[in-house]
Amino acid sequence: MITKILSTVSALAALSASASAGSLTRSTDVDATPAAVWSAIGPFCAIKDWHPAIATCTDDGKTPPTRTLVTKDGKATFVEPETARDDAKHLYSYTFVGQPLPVSQYEGTIKVLAKADGTSTVVWHGTYTPLAGKDKEVKDALTGIYESGLAAIKTKFAK
Repeated sequence: MITKILSTVSALAALSASASAGSLTRSTDVDATPAAVWSAIGPFCAIKDWHPAIATCTDDGKTPPTRTLVTKDGKATFVEPETARDDAKHLYSYTFVGQPLPVSQYEGTIKVLAKADGTSTVVWHGTYTPLAGKDKEVKDALTGIYESGLAAIKTKFAK
């Protein structure tokens, strides 16, 4: 019995050691006030209006909401509950409950920060645990999602 328990504990330790937590942060400066940027990207389903990969966003109408995103190619669907929102601080956070990435315990935050010159910096940060052996795949996928979205926001406000 003790051998079986020790074997189970060892297996769990090995499993948790193989999936290391990751984090990713990307940002871009935007030539607009934080209020202007937040009015365009702050509504939870506005992502369909600014992210080039997202075709549709539906909101379940609950508080806090859960959005369902479908990519333009129709190959991926993300189900994301909002976990935090502070409109005064221009930020929201969300998690994945359904998504095509080999990741668990994902939490993302999008926020708009004021710069001294009246313009903004948009920051997209995520923490996650990739499934075993999928570290690079997850990091590459999230990097592509974050960078393409931030580039589109920057372009939207380019003067």
